[in-house]
Amino acid sequence: MMEFLYFPENKWEYVPAVLSLIFFMTLAYISFKLFKRNSQKQEEKFKIFEAEVMRKLEDERHESRF
Repeated sequence: MMEFLYFPENKWEYVPAVLSLIFFMTLAYISFKLFKRNSQKQEEKFKIFEAEVMRKLEDERHESRF
């Protein structure tokens, strides 16, 4: 019967797995930071846009009263 888990005698066989883990974790971290930075920029743009729209609505309300 074959063993369910394989633990190699030669520990050098772990090196490729560790290197690929480090590589992909680094890529995940970089992509997370890029998404977060992009999200913050979009949020700032939206806040400016929202303030502009609200100002225009307030101007229209004041003009319609007079």
